[in-house]
Amino acid sequence: MAKDSKIRLGIVFGGRSGEHEVSLTSAASVISALDPDEFEITAIGITKTGKLASVSEVRAMLPPSLLPRIQISEVLEGDGPGMRVTSRTPEKQEELRRNPRIFFPLLHGPYGEDGTIQGLFEMAGLPFVGCGVLASAVGMDKDVMKRLFLQAGLPATPHRTVMARDIAQGADSIRKSVAREFGYPMFSKPANLGSSVGICKIHSEKEFEKSIRYSARFDRKILIEKGIDGRELECAILGNDTPQASVVGEVVSAHEFYDYEAKYMSPASRLEIPARIEDKKKEEIRDLALRSFKAIDGSGLARVDFFLERATNKVWINEINTMPGFTPISMYAKLWAATGVAFDELVRRLVGFGMERFHEKGRLQISGE
Repeated sequence: MAKDSKIRLGIVFGGRSGEHEVSLTSAASVISALDPDEFEITAIGITKTGKLASVSEVRAMLPPSLLPRIQISEVLEGDGPGMRVTSRTPEKQEELRRNPRIFFPLLHGPYGEDGTIQGLFEMAGLPFVGCGVLASAVGMDKDVMKRLFLQAGLPATPHRTVMARDIAQGADSIRKSVAREFGYPMFSKPANLGSSVGICKIHSEKEFEKSIRYSARFDRKILIEKGIDGRELECAILGNDTPQASVVGEVVSAHEFYDYEAKYMSPASRLEIPARIEDKKKEEIRDLALRSFKAIDGSGLARVDFFLERATNKVWINEINTMPGFTPISMYAKLWAATGVAFDELVRRLVGFGMERFHEKGRLQISGE
């Protein structure tokens, strides 16, 4: 393929988040999977301190084998007339000869998946893959997300939101209240984090205060959720205003629940695609996934996670992830592969949906004159 006909894709990765390492793995996975004859990739790293990474820092963030397949930039700069976003003024311009046409923010967690980088792209007039500012922010904040789900009549898991500042003075009263409402087991989790970071399963009142204090180390808002004895099911979404839902998959965790270690480190955890559930339940889950995506005004992509309660066969929505992992073991790409969309085609479609939304917004009137 001629160089000028390649898709010029900027991969933004790393970030100031507890999921920094997950992002590095996602970026490496995407870069290694894309055909260099079809995609011209520019890598833009963000360090753990939140600054745009230097060339040497980006090189240290990726496997050496991938470096010949990319060019590295210290700025976010597109083809349009928008502002330049940079931590420094480069002395040399050789690496900026061909700016990306669209950016893929493979950032997970706060300062990336939560609408912040999306807002930066919007301000700079740069096209990007995935949900916009509102959907990204709502998708990261599990408290607000579940409020919208409930308002839309969706079956969000029973939960209570508490503020970290209230734990020091009222942990005992919080414990008594949620114990009456949910019983044990229950879970505590930061409202704004992913990849199961900061989550605790609370089996008894003895574990309660220690668990919620641990979760409060990661966020000012804590969710306490009823423990659902159920199978963990997931469905992937692709599209803008007329999205599609993938087949349904099941996560079989090596641990008591799908924590960080079970998700990223344990070879005993496995994914079953398609899930072995009745067709009627699959269709219910796919419908709920689409309704969840629309409830937050999603665009591009998302993965919706569910519980299928064993005792009642009831489906509960756990959460929606607006930038799911793209690691080799991540569910999103695997679900679409099982639905008939190969990885390179998936990225092409995501780029197309990102450009579609960018051009759509560009046609909107911005004043009343």
